[in-house]
Amino acid sequence: MNAPTQLRHVVAAYNLSAASENRIHDDTVAKKFGFDGGLVPGVEVYAYMSHLAVQQYGIDWLRHGSADCRLLKPVYDGKEATASGTPNSDGGLDLQVTMGDILCATGSARLEVPETAPGIDEIPAAPLPAERPDAAPESLRPGAVLGTFEAQYSEEEHLAYLRDARETLPLYAEERIAHPGLILRLANRALGSNVKMGPWMHVGSHIRNYATAGFDAALAARARVLKEYEHKGHRFVEIDVCTVADGTGCIARIHHTAIYRPRQVTG
Repeated sequence: MNAPTQLRHVVAAYNLSAASENRIHDDTVAKKFGFDGGLVPGVEVYAYMSHLAVQQYGIDWLRHGSADCRLLKPVYDGKEATASGTPNSDGGLDLQVTMGDILCATGSARLEVPETAPGIDEIPAAPLPAERPDAAPESLRPGAVLGTFEAQYSEEEHLAYLRDARETLPLYAEERIAHPGLILRLANRALGSNVKMGPWMHVGSHIRNYATAGFDAALAARARVLKEYEHKGHRFVEIDVCTVADGTGCIARIHHTAIYRPRQVTG
């Protein structure tokens, strides 16, 4: 029996967030945490992985596919990163991202049976706080509804994201479809727009796609806190995010996990 054909997507990784509020993406700050430099955001590492899912399943994966990603080690700006995918016996795709011989991320993707998207009111819309509280157990209580982050990106911003996320599939520009990495980025913004954090790290997500969003769509991220806890000295938060296009339908449901206060800060 022939071995499954492995898919590969090799990129020169790029740190889109070097100037962001999250200083874990800054070289100087990241080195104080023991890293070699500023971290390429996890959402872009996921973007590299999503390239393989679309290569394998086509546009249908953007409409009714799912993915998991677990971020294990940093990917650094300018380094060659290789996303690889191997079809498995369940019809899915086993994914990983490596930088040289370092395993940086693992995950999976699969095409799901189409189903009705969850109602957007499962997570109510709410105003963003006038003044963000510090991220803490008190401000990230399980069950708390977070303020809704909203954004509308220009065509130029969408095309810039495709370039910076090293996307080479022509589908997105030709069909004017928002990239899944940009959709996952909304989950980061949902968290960062509600609480003030020092350097923090996205460590994993489960994504279930229900529809695509066009370049001109008004996007929103409705979010609720699922869990807040300590593990190995880090403070973690898990949030449930419903990303909405034009106020009418959920395009992706995301279970998003982050270390909002690393032990280097807590200690």
